[in-house]
Amino acid sequence: MPVTKSAKRALRGSKRKESTNKLIVSKLEFAIRQAQKNKTIAKILTAVSLTDRAAKKNVIHKNKAARVKSQLAKLMPEKAKTKSK
Repeated sequence: MPVTKSAKRALRGSKRKESTNKLIVSKLEFAIRQAQKNKTIAKILTAVSLTDRAAKKNVIHKNKAARVKSQLAKLMPEKAKTKSK
């Protein structure tokens, strides 16, 4: 347990941040599972968007975000891949 006043304050802050980060990560993981299961463009784009947001907020590392986005891009249907080019 923290003893000093500033350590107690830091503990409160870190608990708040932990709950927020857990929420972001759980939403991201759920979106990734849905994208892998359904493989629709909308689901994949939602997962990519959540990945970018999590990386921007430093909840996940930027290299992990790039890796996840790469894996999601491989799930895109062939029609969507040729349209974007």
